[in-house]
Amino acid sequence: MAVLAVVSAAIVGLDQETALSTASLLTGVAFYIAIAVAAYLLWRDFGRREISMWPVLQQRVFYAAVALFLVDFGWYFATGFHLSGRNLLVFLAVAAACIYVAVRTWREQHRYS
Repeated sequence: MAVLAVVSAAIVGLDQETALSTASLLTGVAFYIAIAVAAYLLWRDFGRREISMWPVLQQRVFYAAVALFLVDFGWYFATGFHLSGRNLLVFLAVAAACIYVAVRTWREQHRYS
């Protein structure tokens, strides 16, 4: 705790709040980019071959759900990470619907009947 107090006092004393908030925003964006790169690498190595064997309609539904999910997160980034009220409800509803459709499509293709 003492280290955090010293760092906080140095930031306030040197009037570096703007630099700290900018660094915080850049760190947050870098985190989401790292998650996206990891997801892309997993898709490239494993998912792409499997999904290419699905029927065309299921491929389109799955990729449309993923694309809408990415647009939803883009909207979240565009609002500056501050959602409340109806905007938060719409963000969560769209994200939940996309995840539901993608998971359901994935599971339907893994049923062996």
